Amino acid sequence: MKPFDPRLWRLSRPVRPYLVLTVVTGAITTATILATAILLARILAGAAHDPALRALDAWTTELIALAVIAAIRAAAAWAQARHAQRSAAAVVSGLKSDVLDAVADLPPRRRAETRDEAALLVTRGLDGLLPYLSGYLPTLVLAVLVPTAVLVTIALHDLASAIIIAATLPLVPLFMILIGLLTRNRARNKLRAMTALQAQLLDLIAGLPTLRAHRREAGQAERVQELGENHRTATMGSLRIAFLSSMVLEALATLCVALVAVSVGLRLVFGHMQLDDALVALILAAEAYLPLRMVGAQFHAAEDGAEAAQRALAVLDHEDREDHAGPEAHDTVAAPFTIRVRGLSMRARDGHAPHALDAVCEPGQITVLAGPNGSGKSTALHAILGLASPDEGAVVINGIDVIRLGLDAWWSNVAWVPQRPVLVPGTVRDNLELTGPLPPEALARGIEEAGFGEVLAELPGGIDTVLGSGGTGLSVGQRQRLALARAFARQATVLLLDEPTAHLDKRAALRVLDAVRRRAHQDGATVILIGHDPSVLAAADRIIDVSASTNAGPRAAGAHSSPAGALA
Repeated sequence: MKPFDPRLWRLSRPVRPYLVLTVVTGAITTATILATAILLARILAGAAHDPALRALDAWTTELIALAVIAAIRAAAAWAQARHAQRSAAAVVSGLKSDVLDAVADLPPRRRAETRDEAALLVTRGLDGLLPYLSGYLPTLVLAVLVPTAVLVTIALHDLASAIIIAATLPLVPLFMILIGLLTRNRARNKLRAMTALQAQLLDLIAGLPTLRAHRREAGQAERVQELGENHRTATMGSLRIAFLSSMVLEALATLCVALVAVSVGLRLVFGHMQLDDALVALILAAEAYLPLRMVGAQFHAAEDGAEAAQRALAVLDHEDREDHAGPEAHDTVAAPFTIRVRGLSMRARDGHAPHALDAVCEPGQITVLAGPNGSGKSTALHAILGLASPDEGAVVINGIDVIRLGLDAWWSNVAWVPQRPVLVPGTVRDNLELTGPLPPEALARGIEEAGFGEVLAELPGGIDTVLGSGGTGLSVGQRQRLALARAFARQATVLLLDEPTAHLDKRAALRVLDAVRRRAHQDGATVILIGHDPSVLAAADRIIDVSASTNAGPRAAGAHSSPAGALA
């Protein structure tokens, strides 16, 4: 974990003015520390040497200067503290928004991989960055400025004390490094425990209706309790190390200051140095070690947030590199569309899914992608859409690689229904016209083809019924029909339907498949379905077997196509 990651400066605008302010206030604080030590040493040494100078009147100028210096130091600390929380909150809020936008722009495969970690970062993880920005970062600036300035000042008054401090000062960061090596994995383990706990809770909440339907809602309690105990153990371990490390650093700094005090005391006794020089060395010796000790203390308060920031910056940095990967050609194609998949392979957790997929999807035909779960059927649709880049092979639309197409123009010709359709809070009409206003006749046709009219008749407000997030207010099958109605209403020339009949009864499924046949055979659309149901396979003009490979070897060699009747 770097003390300060340059990517934070580059990727987070709010941190820039705050960092400049922190450096300025740190420089002012350093100057006031030196001035205070020199003035105090002068006053104390003068009063000790000359009894006539022990009255306050003799030091009016110096005392006024001390008061002014104290006021300046307090003002600098007030300015830094005043802006610390606001700036830190702005930085955290900006990073959360940037991470959310970056994850939303990821291809579906990668978004699914980073979903749990991103959810933790946006909801809780990045909040730990507040102590890093408001406490650790200002202390780090002081740790750079104060010891350097103190060493130079002490060297001008007493070279021997400066040499002792210069020799012992590296011991503080050395012990910090040793403690840091001990605690390096603590923050990672804690964040990992929090990620696992939150992912479990999110999955549990999402699947609670299904669990309740099967009377299994209490089955996950033991697992959640186990994850919570792991989180508690990791947190208490981090706190234990933090307390012990603070004690070690305090003891070490005390011993180092004692070495300077003993050296100065002996030389004063034997008359080898002046009292004012000795006082400067004694006053500033503690100031030389203090910022480093504070860095050690602040490190533990900020390590969780800094670890979360590292992960957030990794997401943003990856997105930034992709955005600047180079110019992209934007070719255009016109309907009808012939889609050719050539040797398509996409990396998965244990190999490739799909693996070496070859397929030709022609206008006026229904092509069904079939295969076991996890074979990469949905991933193949993502590649056809241009949402995922093939690791091997290519997807060609009318002779042009999909990665060279202008995706907005390509998507304007495509209607896609994924396994989990997107439904937003709003009315049913809002969700039907999610991609833009539709002609009334097209909307009516889509509703009729999907059989969604029956659903509208049951809703209290009809098409103006308000739905919650994710389609709350509709059953799973009703949400599926809404998504299909939206796709049919667009009159797109390419239909990509992922398990379109999975949540429908037999009558509704046959009605949808009849509409799909009309769109392909009468309207000439290019239709690609994913399905296992015999009725879906029976509707196909061509069936493509999709297979995956593992690192130990392919489950099945590539993929092959067959006439529909052979597998139907």
